[in-house]
Formats: sequence, C-alpha cells, structure tokens
Amino acid sequence: MSMKEAYKKKAEAELELGQAKLAEYKARAKNLGADTQIKYEKQVDNLEHGVEAAKRKLTELGEAGEDAWEHLKENIEKSLRAVKDALGDIAAKFKD
Repeated sequence: MSMKEAYKKKAEAELELGQAKLAEYKARAKNLGADTQIKYEKQVDNLEHGVEAAKRKLTELGEAGEDAWEHLKENIEKSLRAVKDALGDIAAKFKD
C-alpha cells in the first residue's frame, strides 16, 4: 500500500468517526428545548459543512497522483482539525 493510500484510509477513518459523532449530536439536539435546540442546530450545521468540506478534499486526494498528494495533505489536515475542534466544542456544550 502506498503512503497516499495509507494516509487516505487513516483520514477516512477519522472522518467516519466525526460523522458518527455528528449523527449522535443531531439526534441529541432534537431532544432539547426549542431555544437550546436552535443554538445547537447552528453548531451542528457548521459541523456538517466542515465534514462535507473534508469529504471533498478526500475525493481530491483520491484523484491526485502519487506526486501531488503531499500538497493536498496539509489542506486535509486543516479540515479534519476543524471537524475535531467543532466536535469538541459541541461535546463541551452538551456537557454544560
């Protein structure tokens, strides 16, 4: 397995975990009061956009040649970090 493929599998696994957490938070937000639900839904929507952006970048990675994938790696790392940060923010708010 090439370095590109190994990295792609790792990044996809991280993204799948993020998507699972996203689904959990969406379900939990539905059980909140109206005002609180609106607040959480905005954050969940922002997280959803981040997940979609990371998916697009992973698609680009899959289409990139062995030479060009290193260039995309930094952008993917930023997207995954943004998803992780958003998940952490939402998790903290659900604990409040």
